Amino acid sequence: MSHQNPVPTVDIIIELVDRPHRPIVLIKRRNPPLGWAIPGGFVDYGETVEAAAQREALEETGLQVELIEQFHVYSNPRRDRRQHTISVVFLATAKGDVQAADDAMEIGIFEPWRLPEQLCFDHQQILHDYWRYRHYQIRPRLNE
Repeated sequence: MSHQNPVPTVDIIIELVDRPHRPIVLIKRRNPPLGWAIPGGFVDYGETVEAAAQREALEETGLQVELIEQFHVYSNPRRDRRQHTISVVFLATAKGDVQAADDAMEIGIFEPWRLPEQLCFDHQQILHDYWRYRHYQIRPRLNE
């Protein structure tokens, strides 16, 4: 009998601090599932989640990010239809121009009042929690 574990991933909510309203960066995915997503990806073996977050941000957006805090962990087994993943979500800041690369087919800069309609995975929920936290400075409740 083999033992299976969820796969660790990271997502990085990047605020552009050199722009009005501190908009965030989203990528349009090159690979399935297609659609808009928070930058992120899989944690490599031997890599910390912090290093994975900085690597994925740089690979997908061209930005050197400063990790501000670990925001929340999302672990619903149905969050990624390909396999069971657990995502550690980080809040980060960056300055400069964004550039789509690696898994990102396109890149966009968004304020909370003009997010794209279709977000991949559970990223709609993550961003809802983030905007609520940013506005009210409250943490999302577990199992919400």
